[in-house]
Parts: sequence; structure tokens; C-alpha cells
Amino acid sequence: MELSVCAPDESGWVAGCRHVCSPNCDERPADARVELLVVHAISLPPGRFGGGDVEALFTNRLDATADPFYPTICGLQVSAHFLIRRDGELVQFVPTRLRAWHAGQSSWRGKPRCNDFSIGIELEGCDEVGFEGAQYERLAALVNVLCRAFPIEAIAGHSEIAPGRKTDPGPCFDWTRLMQRLERPLDRS
Repeated sequence: MELSVCAPDESGWVAGCRHVCSPNCDERPADARVELLVVHAISLPPGRFGGGDVEALFTNRLDATADPFYPTICGLQVSAHFLIRRDGELVQFVPTRLRAWHAGQSSWRGKPRCNDFSIGIELEGCDEVGFEGAQYERLAALVNVLCRAFPIEAIAGHSEIAPGRKTDPGPCFDWTRLMQRLERPLDRS
């Protein structure tokens, strides 16, 4: 699989991935600058991988009858900028110039509303299962491209910006493995 990812174009789309437009986004505040990457993990149904249910959730097309868990999330309007599937496939849902609705109520270094100044990257996974090598490789390639395009200072897990509310990417995510693949160090505090 080709792991190259190109810098975002003027509209905020990157080349080297599949594009699926999500309506769950809006304009960033005029004074916002992208300075944080947020790593998430998602699996739908919970603990199962593959299929199109994450994509359906991010595009407001999730069938509430497809799984007993789905009625609890069907009304949510959420999306990340990117999703990295188990096989390393990269899917972009929201242009980087826009605010994706990925972090919810959140705070980083005392700044609330992390969606305003971050890019959200979902990994297909869950707290109880390790991530695949292809996901780490694709994530590192994407992070490196984004760090060249934006004044990104740090990278955090969803659990770190929404403690007590979120647990992802979870204890099976290997931060050291990712950080060793980056072109420049990013703050993890």
C-alpha cells in the first residue's frame, strides 16, 4: 500500500487518500490556528472492525437498527478530519481548514473547545486491542505532512483533552512507536 500523503491543498483536502464529505463540520473561528493533533479510536459496532459503519456515522447515515448499540449514537453529529482503517487506508471526511466535530467538550493547556484549533485523527480500534503496523505507518506519514503545513505544537489522545469522559485511543496505543517515526518532536504534555 502506498503510504505517501500530500500536503493539504488550498481547500484543505490532502491527496493520497479517499475523500468522503461529512456534513459534521463548520468554519473555524477567525483567529484560530491549528496547533494540536488529537488521536482517537473508534470501532462500530464496539470492538468490531471493518465495514462501513464508522463512515455512516460520520456522514449521518448510520442505520439505528443495524446493532443494539446504534440507537444510543444515531443522533450524534460527529466526524473527524481523518480515519485510518486497520489496513492503513486513509479516509478524509473534513477539509483541514474547517472545524470537524471530533473532540466535544474538551480542553488543552487551559484552552477550551479543542475542535477550534485541532485536527482530529481517528484510528479504527478500541481500548482493548492493539493497533496495526500499517496504522502507525500511515499515522506517522499523515502527522509529518500536517506538521509541515500547520504550526502544530503537540499531539494528544482524546482521553487527555476530555479526561473522565473519553478513554481513547486507550492503553494499547503505543505513543513511543508513533513518536519515533515523526520528523520532529511534538509536545505530549
